[in-house]
Amino acid sequence: MRKRIKTRTYLRRRLAVFLVLAGILVVISLIAPMLCPNDPNATSAAAMNQAPSAQYPFGTDRYGRCVCSRVLMGARTSIFSAVALVGLTFLAGTVLGLLAGWYGGLIDTLVMRLADVMLAFPQMVLAIAVAGILGGGMGNAMLAMGITGWTLYARLARAQTLALKEEPYVHAARLSGCSGWTIMAKTLLPNILGPMLVTAATQIGVMMIGIAGLSFLGIGVAEPQAEWGSMINGSRAYLQLAPWAVIAPAVATIITVMIFNYLGDCVRDALDVEVVR
Repeated sequence: MRKRIKTRTYLRRRLAVFLVLAGILVVISLIAPMLCPNDPNATSAAAMNQAPSAQYPFGTDRYGRCVCSRVLMGARTSIFSAVALVGLTFLAGTVLGLLAGWYGGLIDTLVMRLADVMLAFPQMVLAIAVAGILGGGMGNAMLAMGITGWTLYARLARAQTLALKEEPYVHAARLSGCSGWTIMAKTLLPNILGPMLVTAATQIGVMMIGIAGLSFLGIGVAEPQAEWGSMINGSRAYLQLAPWAVIAPAVATIITVMIFNYLGDCVRDALDVEVVR
């Protein structure tokens, strides 16, 4: 099969488009309180399950709360929790992978065996078990997803470190008297950062779906905090009566995850795909 060759201009434009879209989502989540047409937590018995209107653009839920306002506030919860979780697991996994690959021996054995134990269980199953034990809340949901999230970065960082530690410039750094920490921070880390960032970009959507899934099951974000997964779970019993209360957060989740997934693909293509001028 003939390999498709993409031009540098096409890759840059594609990456720029999804960077702008992701940036728009982040900005919306930042200024969500100013964009909300109504109080996202205000209930009204007279406005329960109302259809979309000028006052309530996405209608209301079973408590009479504005779905549009809750979707906007849920963007802050969903997007920032996923980005923060990816950042923390990226940092922890990269550091552990660097240490394991550089020093080897007991450190390598301990880190990799721990990663193997974590990978022995499906991530979502383990997250459900941990969240069920710890209870609801965004912090516990993030902890449940992060328990196995670091393993991906640790294994990748270790593999990249093992491949680079025998390069001539690394040996030159050793002969010049640089310590192991200096070589890892100034020589190895910059060279493995590209593949690591690509992996992190593709994991944002995965983490977002995981957190939304825990909230949907009732072991993630608890009411009345707005979060797309919990909104879908709370309104699914009224799907025939008020479908907008489910459709709005579901569409928001799908669009957001798609944008971040495509952004990750664009970053990967920009680094990995052969380009021509």
